[in-house]
Amino acid sequence: MANLSSNLLLVAFILYLVAIPFFGGAIRQKKGLEEKKSFEKWAKIGITITIIGFLSQLGFFITRWIVGGHAPLSNMFEYTAFFGMCLVLAFILIYFLYKTSVLGLFVLPIALLVIAYASMFPRDISPLIPALQSYWLQIHVSTVALGEAILAVSFGSGLIYLVKAIDQSKRSKSTTWLEVIMYSFVAIIGFVVITSGFALSDYKATYNYIDKNDAAATLEYSMPALVGPHEWELVNKGDFEPLVEVPAIINAKKLNTVIWSLGAGLVLYILIRLIIRKRIGALLQPLTKNINLDLVDEISYRSVLIGFPVFTLGGLVFAMIWAQIAWTRFWGWDPKEVWALITWLFYAAFLHLRLAKGWHGEKSAWLAVIGFAIIMFNLIAVNLVLAGLHSYAGS
Repeated sequence: MANLSSNLLLVAFILYLVAIPFFGGAIRQKKGLEEKKSFEKWAKIGITITIIGFLSQLGFFITRWIVGGHAPLSNMFEYTAFFGMCLVLAFILIYFLYKTSVLGLFVLPIALLVIAYASMFPRDISPLIPALQSYWLQIHVSTVALGEAILAVSFGSGLIYLVKAIDQSKRSKSTTWLEVIMYSFVAIIGFVVITSGFALSDYKATYNYIDKNDAAATLEYSMPALVGPHEWELVNKGDFEPLVEVPAIINAKKLNTVIWSLGAGLVLYILIRLIIRKRIGALLQPLTKNINLDLVDEISYRSVLIGFPVFTLGGLVFAMIWAQIAWTRFWGWDPKEVWALITWLFYAAFLHLRLAKGWHGEKSAWLAVIGFAIIMFNLIAVNLVLAGLHSYAGS
């Protein structure tokens, strides 16, 4: 059944990929009644394929739960794959509310990148460590994932707004920051490429080091160590010697992966720019030609309005209850807890600025983008680099 579970995830990934061109076929200008019906047919095919893909991914989740005997939410692969599934679910629900096909062109690729990112982590089904053996695992983690997924739709809508509204004919701060966003997506692709490449070459290097508890430990790298662990020494002579040593509080192996991913992403981004000879934002702008900016602005706002209370329940309320049960304290300034609070405060400020200060349009779109950047920093950098009570999530 483990193979069935993996195959269902692969089928879902392929179906999401197939659905994207159908949404693309539904966004052209609808001049006549017959043409309008034709484009609506493209959209119906796209959303149908997406729903089938979602059901396949749901099957992956259920079968993995059956095989493992616990909710598959305990490590980076499981959580990130579930986050991708929730993102697709949020997109499906919002699509039926607003019937905006262009969302599929922006949100589904984000879901694909999330799933591809998840697939680069170990997929082994392991018994739960004692800290996770609680029904609060599925309550807390699933609610957080769903809340963040709904907020991610806000990001997708905000990104559509910015691609449409920003003048790409001249260089400005807006075009620069928009390209930074595009580079971040390319960096995720870089992560997939570089991780797959070193996995295929079966690269391994082992180091002894001193961990954060001043105990001797061993760490195996799966790509050359640009960044080495605290007080490292080579186990096998001839292995690559790290260029920099980091404090014990930082997960050197994961930081090394992040650095390699950013570097690979930069190389890919430069190649893409050389090929298309324009900004990636300018390349995407024609896709938003017929978009109603007020509509995508409303979708972005409504997504935050729904996602914020869901995240509040999962990321703060349920998290504090579980922390009190597991660690006899509801708050401890763990890096994960701190960034959950930062995320909550940011979206609270988003709603305040929107409702009290009248921040609509481009200002609101930038806030949606920044909010999602905070979420992804929490998912990637905090989980992978900073050591804390949630460090098991980085495996």
